[in-house]
Amino acid sequence: MDKLLIAGGKRLSGTLRVSGAKNSALPILAGCVLTPEPVALDNLPHLHDVTTMLELLGCLGAEVVVDEKMRVEVSARHLDQLCAPYELVKTMRASFVVMGPLLARFGEAEVSLPGGCAIGARPVDQHLKAFEALGADIEVRDGYVIGRAPDGLTGADFRFDLVTVGGTQNLLMAATLARGTTRIGNAACEPEVKDLGDFLNAMGARVSGHGTPEIVVEGVDALHGCTYRIMPDRVEAGTYLIAAAATRGRIRLNQAAPDTLSAVLDKLREAGADVSTGEDWIELDMHGRRPVAVDVETAVYPGFPTDMQAQFLALNAVADGDSTITETIFENRFMHVQEINRLGARIELDGPSRARVHGVDTLKAAPVMATDLRASFSLVVAALVAEGTTLIDRIYHIDRGYETIEEKLSQLGADVQRVSRAPARSPARAGASG
Repeated sequence: MDKLLIAGGKRLSGTLRVSGAKNSALPILAGCVLTPEPVALDNLPHLHDVTTMLELLGCLGAEVVVDEKMRVEVSARHLDQLCAPYELVKTMRASFVVMGPLLARFGEAEVSLPGGCAIGARPVDQHLKAFEALGADIEVRDGYVIGRAPDGLTGADFRFDLVTVGGTQNLLMAATLARGTTRIGNAACEPEVKDLGDFLNAMGARVSGHGTPEIVVEGVDALHGCTYRIMPDRVEAGTYLIAAAATRGRIRLNQAAPDTLSAVLDKLREAGADVSTGEDWIELDMHGRRPVAVDVETAVYPGFPTDMQAQFLALNAVADGDSTITETIFENRFMHVQEINRLGARIELDGPSRARVHGVDTLKAAPVMATDLRASFSLVVAALVAEGTTLIDRIYHIDRGYETIEEKLSQLGADVQRVSRAPARSPARAGASG
């Protein structure tokens, strides 16, 4: 199992290109099922989760081709399987978004209940209520959700009980081929939802209001193929900005989307960073200064993203002053605290949704273990500022969401190695710990 060895104490400095957004790529790949015509996608990130989604499409019978420019073409003309199996869906929660496209185009679908990161229950009941509102018969049996709409789906007015990105995406795709008009209330406003709506419109859908709480979808008889470019990954961009700030460094991100990161950029400025932006670039410079502690509370978009909470907590761990991190989106999303404390941080949990961080001058290297996708990178941030060499285990979590992490960090001057086993400890060192 791969691990990362990070020798800390170096300021990150340099230029990076931001990858395509994983949280856009996965539902857009699922949306390729909506048409029998080929769909070509540019700027698709090369991640384990993307590979899993491509495997799932192949399992359904789609043809997937990657050309010499790493553009992916998906043809779902001859799907011969309408069941998304447990073996694939259990590894990645986002796989569940194939349910809406399959129901819309074929009138039936069987999808395993999802798995993914252990950061809370995140039930799919909102998805199922939405499908039922469009006229589908839904049954949960033996760990699978079975949906049937033999006469097709029918547009309806539906309001989510709570804001759900996956539920909004699933309903949005299902509604494109439904008869009549669907109005979606309390919809998620994330940029990735807007990106999905833009993609569907490129295929001939009639979607409006995507990116706002009220989305309107006028159903069409069929969708066609298209070529589409995935938006930049705001979580990757924000993560590297936070890492540079924590190490008192300087970074420029190209092919970024600064308008999707306002809440994060505001917090970085509050932490003492000089931040400037252009249409598709972001620059951050700490001028060698230690960051200032900043309180953070996660919220649905356009608030501070839950997917960057762990990384900012790691920054606060070495910041000047005390801070509070409040998590309002998911329960059980402070599993990284214990591991960062192993490096000498002073973080206390105040109930399940709040952490109090007392900034320290420096951290010390120690072996740590990743617990979920975003928390994994909080350990990377902490290791980058720690004295000595930190070994991070179970980095398959990182590979699910961050493209070529060791290469990108090396571009910024970090001392990072991917290893398949931990380096052997000397007998003297081993004895000293006994």
